[in-house]
Amino acid sequence: MLECRKWLVARVIAGALVAVSSAAAFAQTAPAPAPAENTNSNATPVGDGTFLLTIFLKHDESKTLPKINEQLKEQGFFKAFPPPGVQVVSWYVMMGIGQVVTLRVPADKLRDVNRAIENTAWGGYRTEFYPTYDYKAAAEQMRAENNK
Repeated sequence: MLECRKWLVARVIAGALVAVSSAAAFAQTAPAPAPAENTNSNATPVGDGTFLLTIFLKHDESKTLPKINEQLKEQGFFKAFPPPGVQVVSWYVMMGIGQVVTLRVPADKLRDVNRAIENTAWGGYRTEFYPTYDYKAAAEQMRAENNK
């Protein structure tokens, strides 16, 4: 089961990297899509040296929420995360899972994000990291073109 999960995570990351390069190529060759009415103001411009990183902060179900929060406080999570220079794009509670945080990370701050999680979140949360990108504008353009 663990090997299957590792394979799946590797496939997701590989797919995301292929998709990022495809999106970059699309952005360079396709005309910019017309702004949609509800355009995401958190969209990352291509080539700005940042990337989106989605982090699953999965609750340790052997602990109550007050115990998790106390551990996070003792470990300095609320002071250290996110590290300076990293922008929170979204931060949601996913019932039954924990929290899902999407960050805009300058490439040179990736280690800072990793260390903040390792030093302050582990024990309260199990973590998973996924490089992501904003596909909304491209998807809207493709739907508009294919619905004509």
